[in-house]
Amino acid sequence: MSKEKEKLFKKLSDAVVNMDEEETVLLSKKVVVDGYDAYEAIDKGLADGMDRAGKLFEEEEYFIPELLMCSDAMYAGLDVLKPHIRINNKVGKHRVVIGVVEGDTHDIGKNLVKIMLESAGFEVFDLGRDIPPIRFVEKAEEVNAKIIALSTLMTTTMDGMAEVINILNRQKIRDRYKVMVGGGPISQRFADKIGADGYSANAAEAVRLARRLVGGADCAS
Repeated sequence: MSKEKEKLFKKLSDAVVNMDEEETVLLSKKVVVDGYDAYEAIDKGLADGMDRAGKLFEEEEYFIPELLMCSDAMYAGLDVLKPHIRINNKVGKHRVVIGVVEGDTHDIGKNLVKIMLESAGFEVFDLGRDIPPIRFVEKAEEVNAKIIALSTLMTTTMDGMAEVINILNRQKIRDRYKVMVGGGPISQRFADKIGADGYSANAAEAVRLARRLVGGADCAS
């Protein structure tokens, strides 16, 4: 990565952390004007900033109001960059059903993963947040999805992820779907414990994981 690009993406990340919506928009426009890759700017700028804000929240340096202002800045940047994402169709049009499990209404991370997956060429069906386990299975069957992506930021709702896999096993259709999990309290150990096919710590990793699960290239756009 060139020094100029690295500097710009760092500023973009800082603008999100600093809750500076106006600066985020200006920097996002600069990304476009300077001809840098919009997907990379989302990954190393906006998403990185949101990741950092999430860590500050975990450390109790930021609270809900600050986190919401960071997300407002991030979404303002996304509005600028999204139309300039170069779609990568190497993975074909594999379908992904994504959502936040029942009992949890935190969807910033899920929304980022959705955007990154779409920009990588996946067809994404977003169920939203607070979704009962059975709904993931029903939607995956309805649209003939290849991947079910489950998200949560709360330890109290992690069991909902296990229940999705239990339903697939009970219905004897587990082998039809790849199940990936992610979110603040989730780990590779938890993914292994419930029998998920993979875990990702952030949106960019989620894309790489999804590609591996469908046999595509293991690289970012």
